[in-house]
Amino acid sequence: MMDKRKKINISHVITYVVLIVAAFVFLFPFYFMFVSATNSNADILSAAPKLFFGTHLSENLKNLNERLDLGRILLNSGILTVTYTVLAMLIHAMSGYAMAKYEFKGKGIIFGIIMLTMMIPGQVMYVPLFKLMNNIGWANTYQAVILPGLAGAFGMFLMRQNMLSFPTSLIEAARIDGYGEFAIFIKVVMPSMKPALGAMGIYMFMSMWNNFMWPLIILGTKSMYNFPVALSMLEGVAWRKDYGVIMLATVFAVLPILIIFLVFQKQFVAGVMGGAVKE
Repeated sequence: MMDKRKKINISHVITYVVLIVAAFVFLFPFYFMFVSATNSNADILSAAPKLFFGTHLSENLKNLNERLDLGRILLNSGILTVTYTVLAMLIHAMSGYAMAKYEFKGKGIIFGIIMLTMMIPGQVMYVPLFKLMNNIGWANTYQAVILPGLAGAFGMFLMRQNMLSFPTSLIEAARIDGYGEFAIFIKVVMPSMKPALGAMGIYMFMSMWNNFMWPLIILGTKSMYNFPVALSMLEGVAWRKDYGVIMLATVFAVLPILIIFLVFQKQFVAGVMGGAVKE
């Protein structure tokens, strides 16, 4: 009995040691990024880089604001990301609900076509989308960045799989009580889909906040750039790079995603697992 307990304790210790080492390996780059954002360029490039917080944060912030117009860039990214996330969650939830709970001709074919679009690389759409946005006068606008990606196959699939587990009897009972279809969707179905909505919201937030290629193509002026595009403009000739400023800009780019994920991580896990139902 004692030998068995010792084996269990040893296995627990080994497990925790491995997890601690893995956590250190994964978290150290983030720690070094935050530390470097407070140090000068000379400290970062020294033979023995500083691993503790420095005193150059205000100077790096001032230089970053002079080179990027930080307030405007954050405003652009905020407007693009929040608007896209809210609209995408609503559209994907409605389409997933329709695919899961309504019966109509060709539903299986339509869903199959939607799934097939996941095999098409998004890059092949850049040229026709660019021509379309130019023709309708939407080049260099917020809507040109937001609208093309609002209805994606992944979001529809995720919400459909979660909607399949919702009891149809509750929907029928709400209809008998006199609820309209939209009221049923908003008041009956959506409150039960919070984990799935949380998971999809994190995914949509991250995809738009990190969106680089399409905004780079369609946005033509610096005043309209989002953060990834503006961050790429900080790079120049190697000997002129200020790595303290670059690291601080990277902190601004990464911090919102870390906060959103830490706040909604339970919903993210529950939402992804909730989509593992079988028809």
